[in-house]
Amino acid sequence: MSQPFKEAFGLCKTIMRNGFDAFVINARLQQLTFDDTAEIQDIDICTEIGLDELRRCFPKLVASDDRHVLGVLQEGAVRFNFYPADVDDASHPEECVAHLTPRLLKALDEAGEMPLSAVVPYIPKAKDAYEGFAELSEGELRFKGIPDEALKRNYLLAVRALRFAANFNLPVEANTWMAIVRGARRVLDYVSVSDIMDEWRKVEAENMWLFVRLLFDSQILHGLVPEIAALSRVKQIKNPEEGEETVFDHTVQVMRRYPEELPFDWYGTLACLFHDVGKLYTAEFFENEWTFLQHHRVGAKVTRKILNRLRFPLEDVDLICGLVRNHMRLHFMLTDRGIRQFRAYDEYPRLIEMVRADIKAKNGSYREFNHNLKMLERADLPQEALEPMLNGNEIMRATGLKPGPAVGVIREALLKAQIAGDVPDHDAAIRFVRAYKEMEKLG
Repeated sequence: MSQPFKEAFGLCKTIMRNGFDAFVINARLQQLTFDDTAEIQDIDICTEIGLDELRRCFPKLVASDDRHVLGVLQEGAVRFNFYPADVDDASHPEECVAHLTPRLLKALDEAGEMPLSAVVPYIPKAKDAYEGFAELSEGELRFKGIPDEALKRNYLLAVRALRFAANFNLPVEANTWMAIVRGARRVLDYVSVSDIMDEWRKVEAENMWLFVRLLFDSQILHGLVPEIAALSRVKQIKNPEEGEETVFDHTVQVMRRYPEELPFDWYGTLACLFHDVGKLYTAEFFENEWTFLQHHRVGAKVTRKILNRLRFPLEDVDLICGLVRNHMRLHFMLTDRGIRQFRAYDEYPRLIEMVRADIKAKNGSYREFNHNLKMLERADLPQEALEPMLNGNEIMRATGLKPGPAVGVIREALLKAQIAGDVPDHDAAIRFVRAYKEMEKLG
């Protein structure tokens, strides 16, 4: 081994003793490309260490003008170029070791020699969110180069591609799409749940329905959240006029409709994704129709399990599970007491829009929904402003009246007196109805 390479390996050992990985990039190829006539010989090293830590190890190191190079250390006639290592957990195991650098590629090109391995290896360079993608201005989402090889460098690119496609409303180029479908299993093998959810959180609420659809079509959703993917095999009646649909298709449409009234509400849109997951576990075919009794309660429990698996913070889990648990409340005509209980739930505005989106998605009836919205207008009124303290039977006992219109007249007068504050309690109500009967000469 020549002296320059002995020094290069010594530098790597120094870095490794400080707790970071480092290696000489393709030492054999670098030795073959040495130019004996050059005044300065270059050796490329790959390391995960940052620039500041690298300077602590080697005080003579200087920053490089090349944005892909961390720094340069010159010792005599040898110049050591430090490149950033691949630290992505989601890259293919055999593709994460650097075999070439831009400098080596240039040297090989000038020598007229380009090995086949130059098509596929990891080449150290600065991180870029759009790395691996062709220009989005092309009007489609496409991996650069050979799609399958591009994906091997970082399988997280598959999820990122779906995120870009959803947020920018771009079609995915055919070969890129097939690479994602073929690599779906490896995406789940190599990409951490945390990294996938970090990409998911960058999907805009208005586009989440499309992102989920793309996850499903690419088969990634089947491994990530199989409970949701399985809803594609659960059938329900959309409404008597519209006919049958899958619960998954309905779910996607609810997610699409929800942000129309509450834009940018990421958590509310995500709750729509899980609102019917309980139907997978409660589906029962009885007398020629499907029933899903208590699917909201079961769904909240299943959602908690899924969100914990996806490593959501506890407060987010509680919020989303609460929305799933309560999303059926507004589907029934509520009484004053029922609407007050609904109104007491802090997230009731989100529940309103979940129900509205649900109705839009199935082109259903707004009868119960509109009734409850009108009832909500009364929810802020005190109870005594809604119901008289005495019912019809109590009024008849207190006044001696028989059933008839007079009882209704007294009841309405009692309610008005309560609202005005003239009747504070039950005893005052009895005195009022007796006095009112005598005053108006009723009965």
